[in-house]
Amino acid sequence: MARDIPDLHATLRTGTGKGAARQARRDGWVPGVVYGGGADPLPINIKYNALLKRLKAGRFLSTLFNLKVDGQEDVRVICRDVQRDVVKDLPTHVDLMRLRRNSRINLFIGVDFINHDAAPGLKKGGVLTVVRPEVELKVTASDIPERIVADLSGLDIGDVVTISMIDLPEGTRPMITDRDFTIANISAPSGLRAGDDDDATEHEADAGDAVETA
Repeated sequence: MARDIPDLHATLRTGTGKGAARQARRDGWVPGVVYGGGADPLPINIKYNALLKRLKAGRFLSTLFNLKVDGQEDVRVICRDVQRDVVKDLPTHVDLMRLRRNSRINLFIGVDFINHDAAPGLKKGGVLTVVRPEVELKVTASDIPERIVADLSGLDIGDVVTISMIDLPEGTRPMITDRDFTIANISAPSGLRAGDDDDATEHEADAGDAVETA
């Protein structure tokens, strides 16, 4: 299911270079640039507090935004980089890329796991080990999935969830295409694994005694 496209508000930044950028930061803005889409780069400023709120909400780099700048036509953008202060880890600059509706881009999309109660392996005490909480996909800008879903129904201890087991939205494909890579697996509970190791050790010891006796 495609996500709603939120608005991202910005203003035109007058002046370029480090001096203008520093002044913008002193005035409570984060400088940035919009590029691509067959148009000239556009210097902008985004309110610091508004940007920080977006960043704390998560998935900023994989969210398609409707950029609204006074005096400019709205344009769809996606963030390609957020530069941060090396000490405070706070945003100091953003790079936004213009997108057309049919643009194809690479994004990391999160994985949701459903039907835990329908997985025999989990009922036995098995542990779901997530190998890839996010998967890099090539998606269409007009139809970016919010999440992809992995169904655990019927999975037992030792079973794995691979990318081929997930229904991807039409027009979406994984970036890794040369193998059916693992996203998660159901492993034996630690107590059972320890018990198996103890049994194996005891068996080896018995075997050793038998050889020595002989």
